[in-house]
Amino acid sequence: MIDPADLEHCAAAIRHGSRSFHTASKVLPRRLRDPALALYAFCRLADDAVDLRDDKVDAVLRLSERLDRVYAGRPRNAPADRAFAAVIDMFEMPRALPEALLEGLAWDAEGRRYDDLSALRAYSARVAAAVGAMMCVLMRERRYDVLARACDLGVAMQLTNIARDVAEDAFEGRLYLPTDWMEEAGLDPDAFLARPQSSPALRGLVARLLREADDLYHRAGVGVASLPADCRPGIFAARFIYAGIGGALRRGGTDPFAGRARTSGAQKLGWLGVSALKTGASAVMPRSALLHARPLDETSFLVEATAEGAGMARDWTDTLHATLADLKRMDAERLAALRRGASGAITAG
Repeated sequence: MIDPADLEHCAAAIRHGSRSFHTASKVLPRRLRDPALALYAFCRLADDAVDLRDDKVDAVLRLSERLDRVYAGRPRNAPADRAFAAVIDMFEMPRALPEALLEGLAWDAEGRRYDDLSALRAYSARVAAAVGAMMCVLMRERRYDVLARACDLGVAMQLTNIARDVAEDAFEGRLYLPTDWMEEAGLDPDAFLARPQSSPALRGLVARLLREADDLYHRAGVGVASLPADCRPGIFAARFIYAGIGGALRRGGTDPFAGRARTSGAQKLGWLGVSALKTGASAVMPRSALLHARPLDETSFLVEATAEGAGMARDWTDTLHATLADLKRMDAERLAALRRGASGAITAG
């Protein structure tokens, strides 16, 4: 069981770090809410450990060690690690899922850009769809089609976040918009990062990304209706609240430089009400054929690992190990450069 003190620490981290999920979690059943808070707190900790650190490579490598300890049953002596280890044990969480998140964070540490929508979906699969699959595991839901729709929801949420944060990311030197889209619109990625600013072309790209998210929200809704009945209100709420961020961005002319798109507390409460109605309707409405749509190519490895309970596929394992090896090489080169610089300074002195 999760230690109550550790759980309270996780709840506080979510309350301050992810208001949208915190709101949605209020209508989750207790059996799901507690492990979900532990899960999200660890994922949030991992994201912040990379995003807020100057030495992002070292942060990812440390997270890899922490994940090794969690799966070995020897978590680091920290509330989020202990709570996540308890969740891993209780629900037999496939290791492929948190390791997918880890690889996505490694891509952030590399400063990777995304050439096209497929590459961006692959990133979103790791940092968001993997969390959706983990939530299904907490619900004891491992049907292939339902997992596929959960991954759709995760990718949709991440595309919404990327659209909202274009300006903020650009000022930090980060770029997630597909570079082929930018070039088609007459925007040079390097020039945009050198001087981030709004333009009609950029606003058009943000609108295009939101349309991609909307298509996935539509597909995902069919999957939510197939979840255990007591879990549907919370997941519907998360779906509507995140989609609402896109709505707020549209009301601002899809201009990410006009201020961070936000949803109000009143709007969140309204979506909780809508979620209750959708839950009621889902009990009597016939299932849509969309439920059986194939997963996105970029999320299929998550679905297969979770639905079959077989852990990581060989090509996934190889990809992750190669990414971590690249990061270790980058870290070694950085340390060597620092030593050369220090040696040169001593010699010059």
